[in-house]
This record gives sequence, structure tokens and C-alpha cells, in this order.
Amino acid sequence: MKRLLLLNLLILLGLMAYAQVNIYNPNADAKAEIAAAINKAKQENKHVFIQIGGNWCPWCVKLHNFLNTDSTLSEILRNNYVVVKVNYSKENKNLDVLEKLDKPQRFGFPVLVILDCNGNRIHTQDSGLLESGEGYDRKKVMNFLKNWTPEALK
Repeated sequence: MKRLLLLNLLILLGLMAYAQVNIYNPNADAKAEIAAAINKAKQENKHVFIQIGGNWCPWCVKLHNFLNTDSTLSEILRNNYVVVKVNYSKENKNLDVLEKLDKPQRFGFPVLVILDCNGNRIHTQDSGLLESGEGYDRKKVMNFLKNWTPEALK
């Protein structure tokens, strides 16, 4: 009986931890956020980094955590990109936004889209190509981020 109670408690704690993940906002206005990011990118001579995924997606959560806990990757992002997270879930698939971005969902999730400061799509990245084993490969991610900076494309 005690084992069953302990098992149920562990399952409940796991579900509570999972429920608290709110990286992607299904209520966000993705069009407006991308438009604001383009304006900011133009002012700051940066590109727009769009991370598309959902809170339901373990690899989306892993990518978010990976990019935000590695200080070098975070710095590359901060110095070269304006970051926008676009939700894709049952509640809001943002299909109109994805249509304008040339249907990046065809690569699965998460998927990354780079826009220049004028809002032109310059790259769509299948994040599966950045994986290694059970996580993301730091060198692959760093090369990807560096290869699409405004400086790299001059």
C-alpha cells in the first residue's frame, strides 16, 4: 500500500512539474510579436530568431533550456538576434504565421526560422540536425547561430 501511495505521489509530482512548463504562449499574438521583433532587429542591426514549438514537445523544452543555460550560446543570441517564440499546439497552431514563413512545420518541432531585419526569411533550420544523442550538440548549435548572424552574411 505504501509503495502504491509513493508511486502515485511521484507521478503527481511529475505531472505538476510538466504542467508548469510555459515557454510557448498559445495566447500570444505571433504576428504582432514577429512584427515588433523585425522593427527591433532593424534598429539594432540584428536578425530575427524564431523558435517554433510547443510546451507539449520535450525537444522544444530541451532546446529552450539548452539555449538559455549555455552562457556562450545565450550571448551569441543576445548580440545577434531578436528572439521570438511561436506556439504550435492544439490550442493555437498559428497556421497563418507558419504559411508566411513557408511552412517550417514540415521539419517537425522545434523548428527555427531566421529572418533578416527586413522580415525576409533567410533560413529554416530542422533542429533534428542539431541533435546528438539525447540532447543538442553544442558545436552544431554554435555553428548554426554564428553562420546566420548579420556579420556572417555581409
